[in-house]
Amino acid sequence: MPNFVDVPYAQTGDSLSTNKMGMRDMQVKAFEARDAQYLLLKAPPASGKSRALMFLALDKLYNQGVKKVIVAVPERSIGASFATTNLTSHGFFADWEVESKYNLCIPGGDSSKVNAFVAFMEDSSATILVCTHATLRFAFDAVNESDFNNCLIAIDEFHHISADAENRLGEVMRSIMSNTTAHIIAMTGSYFRGDSVPVLLPEEEAKFTKVIYNYYQQLNGYKYLKTLGIGYHFYQRSYLTAIDEVLDTDKKTILHIPNVNAGESTKDKYKEVDRILDIVGVVESQNEETGLIYLKRHSDAKVLKVADLVNDNPKDRDKITAYLRDMSDVDDLDLIIALGMAKEGFDWPYCEHALTVGYRGSLTEIIQIIGRATRDSSNKTHSSLPT
Repeated sequence: MPNFVDVPYAQTGDSLSTNKMGMRDMQVKAFEARDAQYLLLKAPPASGKSRALMFLALDKLYNQGVKKVIVAVPERSIGASFATTNLTSHGFFADWEVESKYNLCIPGGDSSKVNAFVAFMEDSSATILVCTHATLRFAFDAVNESDFNNCLIAIDEFHHISADAENRLGEVMRSIMSNTTAHIIAMTGSYFRGDSVPVLLPEEEAKFTKVIYNYYQQLNGYKYLKTLGIGYHFYQRSYLTAIDEVLDTDKKTILHIPNVNAGESTKDKYKEVDRILDIVGVVESQNEETGLIYLKRHSDAKVLKVADLVNDNPKDRDKITAYLRDMSDVDDLDLIIALGMAKEGFDWPYCEHALTVGYRGSLTEIIQIIGRATRDSSNKTHSSLPT
């Protein structure tokens, strides 16, 4: 079945070109608003929000009296986007440097991370910490709220917050805004949740300076991305009887199988992964160190490298996420099979196809998944396989 949408792009290269400080187009727009105490950055996946945050945060540290920067991400794997980064070689005045002990997006229990957060707040020489949303929520109760004075709180994937009183992250943010002098940078690719609850109440949102960079600016400004295709494919019976018709393993692919509570699920996620592997080829081995699966394809005996993110054993999950975090070459990976992971904040520049099985819970989720395949390269598609 052909894509029902095929969008060509101008390929001007504008959104990837950099100025004398190493900033891309969106980052320049964000940096122009650097003096705002509350900044809401709405920009699509792959537009460079994490690097924009680095520029903004360093300016606040060096020039605006901010003493500490806390970056909170929804899951540990996303923390890699905020790792130590050389910026001075591209023209900026400082580098982004995260001490390993204050990178809390590493394996370990919540209690140890809260203790590290408290130590960071007490360490007068420490300036940058990266943690998960969960760690920020727990640590908020372990420190004095006044400790957040003159700090910058940067919240990635800001749509995880809501105005609902039961949303703990939202409650933490509102309290910090009301009772401290903290600066806040909110970053999101999709400023809506997909439910009836707003991210912020109107009076809260009015306090934020907004920087908006849309998908058209981003994709038209790419140098290599030619088209983005979106397709729907329909099947009868189990999706496993039709997956081989749309799963093209010649393309670098992220395959999201349905949630176990969804009607499309067989209710056994592990067997679904095994069946998909059997449809594609024969498992030759699994790397003990990385967790990577080596799969010999039926059609031509080519060995594919597969990452299984459905396996939720913490030890196995840590191995494969560490491998994904350090990938740097097009041949490092061929296929990711995931359930809830790799939907947002995950960078795989070589991804060509995002294939999702079943209906998604919201347009936010769809935009985030499509964003995995909108890095700048030749041809990208998103397909959905509803019932």
